[in-house]
Amino acid sequence: MGKPQSRMRQCFCKPDNGATSRDDRHPVTQSHAQTDVADLRVFDLGPILAAEPGSAEEEALLSECEAMAACLHETSCLVVRDPRVSEEDNKAFLHLMQRYYAQSREAKLRDARPDIFYQVGVTPDGVETAKCAKDPKCLEQIDTMPEEHRPEVPKVADPKWRFFWRVGPRPDNTKFADLNAPPVVPEAFGQEWKDTLDHWGNKTLGALQAVSEMLALGFGLERPALVDLMHNGPHLLAPTGSDLAEHSAEKTIFAGYHNDLNYLTIHGKSNYPGLRIWLRDGTRRTVSVPDGCLLLQAGQQMEYLTGGWVKAGMHEVLVTEKTREVLKAKHDAAEQAGTKVAPEEYWRISTTMFGTICHDATLQPLGRFAQLETAKDYPPIFGGDQVAKALKEIGLDQKEIGGDHNLHADELIGA
Repeated sequence: MGKPQSRMRQCFCKPDNGATSRDDRHPVTQSHAQTDVADLRVFDLGPILAAEPGSAEEEALLSECEAMAACLHETSCLVVRDPRVSEEDNKAFLHLMQRYYAQSREAKLRDARPDIFYQVGVTPDGVETAKCAKDPKCLEQIDTMPEEHRPEVPKVADPKWRFFWRVGPRPDNTKFADLNAPPVVPEAFGQEWKDTLDHWGNKTLGALQAVSEMLALGFGLERPALVDLMHNGPHLLAPTGSDLAEHSAEKTIFAGYHNDLNYLTIHGKSNYPGLRIWLRDGTRRTVSVPDGCLLLQAGQQMEYLTGGWVKAGMHEVLVTEKTREVLKAKHDAAEQAGTKVAPEEYWRISTTMFGTICHDATLQPLGRFAQLETAKDYPPIFGGDQVAKALKEIGLDQKEIGGDHNLHADELIGA
C-alpha cells in the first residue's frame, strides 16, 4: 500500500490550484505539525449508497474503500459527507439541545435517573470522569509526549452535561439484558424531543452503516460484515452540553483525554470549537468539521476487530483560544445590536452518536487481521463481555454499575 508517509498524505486534501498544502509543507511526522481535521480528505458516501452489492459500480469503488480503510489506519478518524444528512439536520438537533441545556438546573435534574446509573436521560455535570485521570499508565504516557502534542491532564470530574437516547432496535433475546428503562422525554419538549432525537440518531446511524460497508470492502471483507455485527447494537445518541457562561477560562477541560469503548463515534459540526484528537503517530490535531460533513473516530471495538491495525482514537474537549474567539464574537454582535447574548447561545453542544457492536456478537480480528502478529492480543470475546472487561480494568466492577451485564452507559462508551 505504499510507504507510510505517502499513505498519510493520501488522507489529506490538496488545493485545486496546485499550491502546496499545509500537510506538504509540514509532514505529519514532524513535531510541529498542526492542521485542522477539515484538511482531512472528505469521503463521499453517495456512491456506496447507490451501488448494488456485487455490481460493477461497487467494484469501481474498491480503490476508494481501500483509501478510506488506509486513512482510518493512519489517523483513527474520517471525515465523510452523506447526501442524506444535511447541515440543517445538524443545526436543528444542535439548537434543540441548546434550548434544553439552557433550562434551570432543577428542570434538567428531573430528567436524571441516578437510580439506574444514568443509562437513560441526563447525566449532570461533575459525574463523568476521564479514565486517564486515574490510570497511571496513561498519565505516564502523557508525561513522555512532546509538549506541543500533550493533552491537558484532567484533575476533577468533567463540568459537562450529557443526555443519553437509545437509537435503533434492541435484541429480543440477549444474555446482556438492559434495565429496560423507558426513554426520558423532557416535560417542556414533548413530541418535538422524540422526533428530533430519533431523526438525528437514525440519520447518523445510517451514515455509520454506509461507512461500515465501505470499510468492510476496504478491509477485504464481505460488504455486510461490519453492519451485521452492528445489528441490534446498543447505539446511543449522547449529545453533551458545556456552559461557557460558567466555564470560559482557556484550557478548561470539558472532556478529559480518552478513547471510546465502542465501535465508531460520529459527530456533526459543533457550534463551538474545542475538540482535539490524536493521530496514530501521536500528532495532536484541532477539529473543524466542514459544513455538511460528519467526523468519525475509531473506538476500542474497531481496534479489536482489526487486531490493532486501526487504533482507538484519543481525544479531548476543552476551551481553546478559538472557543473564546467565537464567544467574543457573539458578545460583540450583541453589543452592537444593543442586546445580550441569549442564554442558550452560551452552551457548547456536541452532536455525538456512539455506534456499538451488538453485545451478543463475537469480537475478534476479522479476515486478514487474524493473521497479524498483534491478533493474539485480541482473543474472541462477546461484545458485552469486552465492555465488562474494560470496566474491570479501570476499577469498575459490575456491582457498581447495576448488576450482571447492566452497564452504565457513559462508561460503556468511554465518553
